[in-house]
Amino acid sequence: MNLDADIALAHRLADAARAEILPHFRQQPETEAKEDATPVSVADRAAEEAMRRILKAEVSADGVHGEEMGLEQGRNSRLWVLDPIDGTTAFLAGRPIFATLIALVVDGFPVLGMIDQPVTGERWLGVMGQGTTFNGQPVTTRRCRELAQATIATTGPQYFSQQEGDIFMALASQTDHKRMVMGGDCYNYGCLASGHIDIVCEAGLKLHDFAALVPVVEGAGGTMSDWNGEPLHAGSDGRVLALGDPARLEDVLEAMAAVHSHDH
Repeated sequence: MNLDADIALAHRLADAARAEILPHFRQQPETEAKEDATPVSVADRAAEEAMRRILKAEVSADGVHGEEMGLEQGRNSRLWVLDPIDGTTAFLAGRPIFATLIALVVDGFPVLGMIDQPVTGERWLGVMGQGTTFNGQPVTTRRCRELAQATIATTGPQYFSQQEGDIFMALASQTDHKRMVMGGDCYNYGCLASGHIDIVCEAGLKLHDFAALVPVVEGAGGTMSDWNGEPLHAGSDGRVLALGDPARLEDVLEAMAAVHSHDH
């Protein structure tokens, strides 16, 4: 699968999204008589519209699934999955750890993914069969000899059900929890790909939240799966695990299963 044209296209999409998002970051909502839209909603819509315009002009046969404007069915097995601002809370709090997520999904599986942080100018690109790059330079995940040394991250407890939270805490308690990272959304997966974090564990993610992350993490030497260790695809349930060191997968699943066993 030659994805060179798609890689170039993904870069143009991210550039277009950046141009729409940057003017709204750390700005107060523009107040209009009719609606008081938050800067994120203004930026979100403008960024998705800009990306869709490019896709319509250049790959009109491909489908597009965006967080803001839903699914536009294509005429082939290719689907571009867009999340113009992943990390709304971070964006509104003025924290530059939100990102634009761009993925190309073929037959239900992500083959290209990009995480782009407009403010810091950071861009991770993952492509099936190629090594992940960060601003054009190769990056790799780090090895993790044992769970007790692992740094674990999650966006926040509010995204877990009670039971999911229990499972997460069972896993977190086996890691170096003094270094646990809270908050960060998709940015955590970029940090994992670059070797700064060992495990990300989340629930409630939709396709537009995780599709772009899979090629980035796997191309850097990590692994992504659902909470049963199965590969992620368009039909996954939104419970996501990312590991920098695939050798730790069994340990992680075992730590989580300690709680799982009480559900059935």
